[in-house]
Amino acid sequence: MKTELFNYDLPESFIAQNPVSPRDSSKLMIYDVSLDEVKHDVFKDVFDYLKKGDVLVVNRSKVIPARILFSNGGKEFEIFILAEEDGGFVHAMVYPGKAFFIGAHFYLGGGVSCEVLEVNDDGTRRFKFVGDYLSLGDTPLPPYIHDSRSSSDDYQTVYAKEKGSVAAPTAGLHFTPDLIERLKDNGVVICEVVLHVGRGTFLPIWVDDIRDHEMHEEFYTIDEKAASILNNAKVSGNRVIAVGTTSVRVLESAYRDSGFVAENGSTDIFIYPGYRWKVVNGLITNFHLPRSTLIMLVASFLENKGATYSVKQILNLYEIAKAEKYRFYSFGDAMLLL
Repeated sequence: MKTELFNYDLPESFIAQNPVSPRDSSKLMIYDVSLDEVKHDVFKDVFDYLKKGDVLVVNRSKVIPARILFSNGGKEFEIFILAEEDGGFVHAMVYPGKAFFIGAHFYLGGGVSCEVLEVNDDGTRRFKFVGDYLSLGDTPLPPYIHDSRSSSDDYQTVYAKEKGSVAAPTAGLHFTPDLIERLKDNGVVICEVVLHVGRGTFLPIWVDDIRDHEMHEEFYTIDEKAASILNNAKVSGNRVIAVGTTSVRVLESAYRDSGFVAENGSTDIFIYPGYRWKVVNGLITNFHLPRSTLIMLVASFLENKGATYSVKQILNLYEIAKAEKYRFYSFGDAMLLL
């Protein structure tokens, strides 16, 4: 399948630079695949489209201050953390690359230092850090957000708890504590999982054929409570609705013939048209970058729900969103697919 099929034109004016306030006042497009029907609403009214017993699966991963800028010898350097290991070992992107050779030592300030241990084929490095390096970092906003008024708090979900992501699970940014309580009062079950989002999730694919694309691995967790909620939903026939593609990646990776079990794991699952879905019945998601794995996942979901020409359909929905002045990408508006 050609990557170019998932390309579309988006003028920069559609890219949201700041979240709306309050968060749940963003626009919401609702698409019922079986009826081929599009509705427009406000996100705070999402509970009108959810039923008692529905399980809403959210990713409680928290974005870490992964972008570390420092000076050394009068020069500026950057270390962008991609993944952490126990004992101060870190995988990261760096700039400028030639300065970060194997054995290079850097003092970053604040009692923090690091040494380059490995240089990988893709240009990333493996470091050994000493000291609290995250205290020196900033929360990384996506490169298409240029407005300095956007803060690190804007780029966290209200239910974020476990540090580990370098990019936010952005579909969850629309929720407020009040909206979550209203959903619970209406009988919707909130189920928390963890997937620590890597930066590669949001990057476009540059290979011609999507089958040649290699997904990065991401760490996930499903605890006993979540496994029980999800298994009860499957037995009861209640809908499982994923908030964001990151929640989808957990659910579709961790489901077994016997159901869900509490586990920690990692996944490099790549979901695109042709994939056979196991668990997810509904999806809340944002409007994604062209040629990204995220728009491919959404097209696959439409196919699974019965859309005959899922790629054309997702692009048609995006054209409708543009005509209705929806805002795109991380701080943009949302869609509910059922």
